[in-house]
Amino acid sequence: MRDLQAARGTTLTEEAGDVTSHGARQDDVHDGDAPASPAAHVGAPAAPRSTRLTVLMFGLAAGVAIVDQLTKQLALSSLELGASTTWFLGELLGWKLLLNPGAALSMGTGFTWVLTLLTVAVVVVIATRARRITSRAWAVSLALVLGGAVGNLIDRLFRAPGFPEGHVVDFINYAGFFVGNVADIAIVAAAGLLIVLSFRGTPMTGGPEDSGESAAEAHEEGGPTVAPAAQEADPAAGGEPEQR
Repeated sequence: MRDLQAARGTTLTEEAGDVTSHGARQDDVHDGDAPASPAAHVGAPAAPRSTRLTVLMFGLAAGVAIVDQLTKQLALSSLELGASTTWFLGELLGWKLLLNPGAALSMGTGFTWVLTLLTVAVVVVIATRARRITSRAWAVSLALVLGGAVGNLIDRLFRAPGFPEGHVVDFINYAGFFVGNVADIAIVAAAGLLIVLSFRGTPMTGGPEDSGESAAEAHEEGGPTVAPAAQEADPAAGGEPEQR
């Protein structure tokens, strides 16, 4: 055995010391010198993204509510209440001014205050959960719902006959089936988007979780590639005797 050690030019004790030293160096690399895992910082971009989506959401909702109120004022000043429809696209779309005490299709006309409370609840729920949304599509959809709800809520609160039973201004006649406004258009568009998102399985708060899983998987896949490189740098760690 000693002759073999002499022929190799090193001793088993020295080889053991090299392996131990190499293992210590590996531990130092993994424990102290290695950069922090990307997964540890996954949550960092989530806050700025959530903030941007919150700004987008409330900005779009405010825009919808403003356009809704401006068009209602224009309709009140230019159309006669109860007059026949002025068609501008065949008999598919036309202008007809109505004051609606109920919901869509004039349903629930005797429960205006209940509709007001329901609208307030919708606005509060969406507004309080806005910062949790990390999906742009969900943010746009809920912004349309919020803007439309606020647009009609303003009518409920401030138009005749008074709080909280104000009548909603409707002025767009849809082929004689029902009369609506811009807020209704936003709500219907949002409903369509929400149905699509639900069928596609798009999560409302899927951004951070998905990115976290991707980063963790990338780290797990990239981690083992360090060991072969280290073994090539020091063949003694791989169990193969060094050729001298």
